[in-house]
Amino acid sequence: MRINNHFIYFLFRSILPRNYPYFFSLFTDINHSTIFFFIIAPVKAAEPAPVKKEEAPKPKKEEAPKPKPAVAKAPAPSKAAKKDAAQATEKAAAKVEAVSNDIEAVDDEIVQDLYGKEHLNIVFMGHVDAGKSTMGGNILFLTGMVDKRTMEKYEREAKEAGRESWYLSWALDTGNEERAKGKTVECGRAYFETDKRRYTILDAPGHKNYVPSMITGASQADVGVMVISARKGEFETGFERGGQTREHTMLAKTSGINKMIIAVNKMDDPTVQWDKTRYDEILGKLTPFLKQTGFNPKTDIYFMPVSGYTGANIKERAKQCTWYSGPSLLEYLDNMKTLERKLNAPLMLPVAEKYKDMGTIIVGKIESGHIKKNQSIMLMPNKHVCEITAIYNETEDEVDHAICGDNVRVRLKGVEEDDVMPGFLLCDKKKPVQTSTQYEAQLAILDHKNIICAGYTAVMHVHSAVEEVTISALLHLLDKKTGRKSKRPPQFVKQGQKVIARIETAGPICIETFEDYPQLGRFTLRDEGKTVAIGRITKVLEPTV
Repeated sequence: MRINNHFIYFLFRSILPRNYPYFFSLFTDINHSTIFFFIIAPVKAAEPAPVKKEEAPKPKKEEAPKPKPAVAKAPAPSKAAKKDAAQATEKAAAKVEAVSNDIEAVDDEIVQDLYGKEHLNIVFMGHVDAGKSTMGGNILFLTGMVDKRTMEKYEREAKEAGRESWYLSWALDTGNEERAKGKTVECGRAYFETDKRRYTILDAPGHKNYVPSMITGASQADVGVMVISARKGEFETGFERGGQTREHTMLAKTSGINKMIIAVNKMDDPTVQWDKTRYDEILGKLTPFLKQTGFNPKTDIYFMPVSGYTGANIKERAKQCTWYSGPSLLEYLDNMKTLERKLNAPLMLPVAEKYKDMGTIIVGKIESGHIKKNQSIMLMPNKHVCEITAIYNETEDEVDHAICGDNVRVRLKGVEEDDVMPGFLLCDKKKPVQTSTQYEAQLAILDHKNIICAGYTAVMHVHSAVEEVTISALLHLLDKKTGRKSKRPPQFVKQGQKVIARIETAGPICIETFEDYPQLGRFTLRDEGKTVAIGRITKVLEPTV
């Protein structure tokens, strides 16, 4: 018997109330008979919410306008009130500075998380044969950057060459000329790492003929290590007039090195034997000179006795030196106060070296800002827009970014090697560095036998640039005690005097005022193989950009 589908549907539809929903399911059997299953869910449908009647808004009572009160004129502030206001302003400024210091501390933590350990550039300076390269080589060995097998090879080769005591320096002095003469010619570069920081060693030459190379190294450094030989006669030779200890100290200060470690080396020498009297004698002669140079011996200078050859007080504290209780050299470097980094400032990267290797490679230290791969930048002063295709850190590993303070090698796209020269500068396109041929500067005359007049020429070292300049005009003589400017321009200046002068160069150079960018605004004038004057840029005239 066949059941009509429509009949059953209407049957159940008539039985159930209208407000009860139901579920209807149909199954068909093989023998063409149709069976229906109904699952009835006795759930009441939601009742519609009652509609609220909108009430007409009540009319607001118009209020009568209130009469305006008469404004009384404020009395003029008294002197006491002005003083209180000034004190309040100073307190507010102090609070703002405290908050900004807290923010900087947080920023340092964030930077460490993002970029890893902080990087420091250390330049080893001092008179020739003070032991700079030997100390640097021993640091590389003690920190594991040069393995024992390699060092034994250097020792064997040095012994065959009759230079057995020089083998440690060969880790830094890689050239045949340097190894044969035992003198560093170019500024050597090496890398080592501790548990707290990463370091780049800049091994500056100590001979007076290679001072320009020393200036190049010092301009890239954050911290200076002045190596002093404690051996009898050697300290006196380096410190007396004509020795490089004085000139290197002055050049370090001019290059922007504000923290200096005085490493009194060769304390294990038979003429010294860790004698405290000799150590105190050296400190007594050096301290007044350091004050005169502009260093504060209490905050900017740290003295320590070391032996670069044996490694005493380099990594581990010297057991032979019972009277010294301070840290070793690497301990002191690891615990130094964090240096200020201008991460958010416009990019400034002076070019120290350049070469060709599958493109144009430039070498330099990032003075401010940061760089990243595929970034579009500008090369000044020739205004070339180029792109960074690769960044290499101090270990020659490729990285995606680098920050202020890092020594980097950068591969550029869109510029040829011939279009780049040392002294050029990579910067932001939006805020390029100033370039000019004329500027005003404050000069301090250090060592010059004759008088200096308008028309005097010398060689200027500013960041990584070396340019011949002319003093075109002497504008004001500065008083030594008060610093006041003279009303009339002087006709000449001599040793020991300070002057504001106008300086000109043949072509445009990348330069900034000392106030805005200290590293790009301080310079040295050299003539006839000696440092004549140091100075800082006070005003850039006729900028070409």
